[in-house]
Amino acid sequence: PTLPGKPTQMSPVPAADPNAWGGRYTSHLDYVTGWYVKAVNYFGSLNARWAFVSTNSICQGEPVADLWPTILDAGWRCRFAHRSFRWETEAPEGAAVHVSIVGFDRLKNPEPVLWTYPEGGVGEGTELLVPNINPYLRPGPNVLVRKRPKPLSQLPAIMFGNMPRDGGCLIVEPDQYNLVRADPIARKFLRKYVGGMEMLYDKPRWCLWLSESTPDEREASPILKERIECTRKSRLASPAKETQAMASTAHLFAQRTQEPGNFLAIPHVTSEHRKYFTVREYPDGVISSNLIYTAPDPDCFAMGVLSSSMFITWMRTIGGRLEARLRFSKEFTYNTFPLPPLKESERREIGNAARHLAAARALFPDLCLADLYSPGAMPEEVSDAHDRIDAIIDRCFECSDPTDVQREEILFAKYQSLVAKAV
Repeated sequence: PTLPGKPTQMSPVPAADPNAWGGRYTSHLDYVTGWYVKAVNYFGSLNARWAFVSTNSICQGEPVADLWPTILDAGWRCRFAHRSFRWETEAPEGAAVHVSIVGFDRLKNPEPVLWTYPEGGVGEGTELLVPNINPYLRPGPNVLVRKRPKPLSQLPAIMFGNMPRDGGCLIVEPDQYNLVRADPIARKFLRKYVGGMEMLYDKPRWCLWLSESTPDEREASPILKERIECTRKSRLASPAKETQAMASTAHLFAQRTQEPGNFLAIPHVTSEHRKYFTVREYPDGVISSNLIYTAPDPDCFAMGVLSSSMFITWMRTIGGRLEARLRFSKEFTYNTFPLPPLKESERREIGNAARHLAAARALFPDLCLADLYSPGAMPEEVSDAHDRIDAIIDRCFECSDPTDVQREEILFAKYQSLVAKAV
């Protein structure tokens, strides 16, 4: 089986046919993966060679641990692979898709060949002979990473931000701010509101956080009364019964996870071109949206770990992608991060280095995070602060040669070790 020709248009990838998997189907297996199990079944015990050009989902994120055991257990090895690259169509409108090419055989020779591409998948590939190509299309052992309900390490538990389900009625946009603030009662409940776009681009946005408001206050304020009624009608109009039931508490966000104190804001997606993952601390009183994750981080420890080269290497190596962008996952990339056990002194050192990073960023108040982390434009003070974090984190991992290749090797080894101890 092969994929003929180039793709002609962009379209959603349908789910796999469960029958193709013979009882081994999971919801992470999309239509593309069905061709791989079909090939395994078709060739049986033959000494064959086969390959596919397919969407890069087969070597990224959660599908990997569900797809690859079927291939490896049948005795196939990855003989060659092209990591994810951008494949442009010949159509006039120039649609494109990110794909990988993966080939298999049952031989021990010749040595596997791995082609790597620049981040974003645009540019010439680099050929590399390696002892083994693992399921994430990296040189190294066949390690499979599975999501976890709790962090594998000393990192704090994280959660989604607050979900309004309000039809926009509890959110205050910049052009509405002065009107809402002119209401003396509504003004008391205005809070800065941040999601992914707000934290990256410093976009101003607010919400009405009414968890401590009284019925009398909500009735006496024309602004609050109007917006609560708007939320109530929006929830009643929802087809979801769960949302309809929330109409009786229309002054509150539908799902609330906000806790007192400062918190670490973590975006769901980040650009593949940024050298570091862009997380940010916010003070008490700022409200997080459901478009970011949050973590309690009073000592800035989590900020330090997530700002390290080691963490973004883990994301690039095993994490899912949105096209080429890096996708953050609570259970998959965060909870599985194999941070080794640390001494209290090491934890303090990481937190202090994260505070130093925050101070370095503050030297440039006119630059948003997206500007500070624009490739080739990072201020020296911010770059030096990241180097300080990396020196500490790399030491904790016993990484003496901090290249991407060694970091990957160490991360897989630490993951195997920590998972074995956790069983």
